[in-house]
Amino acid sequence: MKSIRIALVLGFSTVILFGVLYPLAMVGIGKAMPHQANGLPIEKDGKLIGFENVGQPFNSAQYFWSRPSAVDYDAASTGGSNLGPTNPDFLSLVQSRIDTLTKYHPGLAKVDIPVELVTASGSGLDPHITKQGALIQVNRIAVNRGLDAESLNQLVEEHTENPFLGLFGPSDRVNVLQLNLALDELEKSK
Repeated sequence: MKSIRIALVLGFSTVILFGVLYPLAMVGIGKAMPHQANGLPIEKDGKLIGFENVGQPFNSAQYFWSRPSAVDYDAASTGGSNLGPTNPDFLSLVQSRIDTLTKYHPGLAKVDIPVELVTASGSGLDPHITKQGALIQVNRIAVNRGLDAESLNQLVEEHTENPFLGLFGPSDRVNVLQLNLALDELEKSK
């Protein structure tokens, strides 16, 4: 009888804690920071153009390309592909992405391609690529926009984010949407 009572109390406590209190706390935090809870929307001339914390596709040769998404950047259905590293469909998809990169970046060796340019993130919505992933794309963009590669390298440097509090997270990530917005501004100023 004592074991049943303990199990019921533990079960009820867990339901209250994780089924009621935790969701209420998350909603409360979202209400306290609505801008962050909404993915940090970015507007230009009063029009929503994207979200700082949600990846989006850039397919034009004139822009920095984002990390691939297994869910077509749909925030309503986040997730990875769930294909393992030896799955033939996964290997074919990665090879296709490698072929696209080497087609648009002549001379790029397969071993120099950062993994985030050919594989989707677990959420499918990662808005960042590494600094290396951005720098690999500089020559393509310079040619397609008629810009100086050095000014594009500087633009990547300016948009490289440091780890949170200097400790947490990668030390060389770049938000692709913000970088592409800055790229448009750079071209307008030339």
